[in-house]
Amino acid sequence: MRVLVIEDDALVADAVTDGLREAGFAVDHVDSAEQGDTAVRNEHFDLIVLDIGLPGISGLEWLRRLRARAGAEQRVPVLILTARDGVEDRVDGLNLGGDDYIVKPFEMRELVARCRALIRRTGAPVAAASRIGDLSMDATRRELRLREQLIDLTPREWSIMEYLVLHADTVVSKEKLLQAISGWDDNLGANAIEVYVSRLRAKLEGSRVMIRTVRGVGYRLEETTA
Repeated sequence: MRVLVIEDDALVADAVTDGLREAGFAVDHVDSAEQGDTAVRNEHFDLIVLDIGLPGISGLEWLRRLRARAGAEQRVPVLILTARDGVEDRVDGLNLGGDDYIVKPFEMRELVARCRALIRRTGAPVAAASRIGDLSMDATRRELRLREQLIDLTPREWSIMEYLVLHADTVVSKEKLLQAISGWDDNLGANAIEVYVSRLRAKLEGSRVMIRTVRGVGYRLEETTA
């Protein structure tokens, strides 16, 4: 899952970015609303973590403009992260299009849990389920099991599998998978996705779940009848 953090406080930005990366997210960071606008217009993100007190255009004004315009980026979930803890601030943030609101200082575990919850809400209907076929996925522990047998996954294999589960029975392009697992600092190409998918298929052998290639389009995770 790919997250954009829009935060001008370097210490907070580093803490959020590092914490989310440790939890398995691909994370990019910008420190102004203007940079955030450029990012969401040009790339896909599964979630935005937004500070209110930004230099120049405020976070709330940026959020209002985001929700007012058309386009795929307008629908991305936004978690507001701010030091403002008044009721009116919360109401304004949610009314302007925020999907959740967390006040600084915060527990990293709670932030991670809220990020995962927001992304699950915007995934396919199966996204909230922990099971597909004879596979079970525990997002909190980052564990994938085949008939209760733990499958050993690298961080990137986990990220790809998690994304496919969230979009089960939907065709996902290589580009979407690449964006979901890599940030601006990563040097990955579409061939890397093919390698990771091949490894995952080998680890899923014997299960009732397969990663099907849709030629010229991408991949689809689906339950088999065998």
